[in-house]
Amino acid sequence: MQILIRNIDRSVTEEEIHELFRKHGKVKSCDLVLDEKTGGSKGFGFVEMPELGEAIKAIEELNGMKLKASTLRVKRAANSTILKKQTKHKPF
Repeated sequence: MQILIRNIDRSVTEEEIHELFRKHGKVKSCDLVLDEKTGGSKGFGFVEMPELGEAIKAIEELNGMKLKASTLRVKRAANSTILKKQTKHKPF
């Protein structure tokens, strides 16, 4: 399951996010979204966890958690592939 993490304190690193989620199960990937110009965090990222139960537990336990100066907002990420298929065939 792909998980969206929002409201990440700009000083938090990708490694810190990975470690936070790893406490709840196996992490397949972790990507903190960075600003192309500054190289700094944009304050959100994605984690992919292959085990559904572990991912759900991580979302439940980490959503609303305070990390440094921010309170994390954690939820299941929208499946962009499905959304593209749905909108591609809609008449304009």
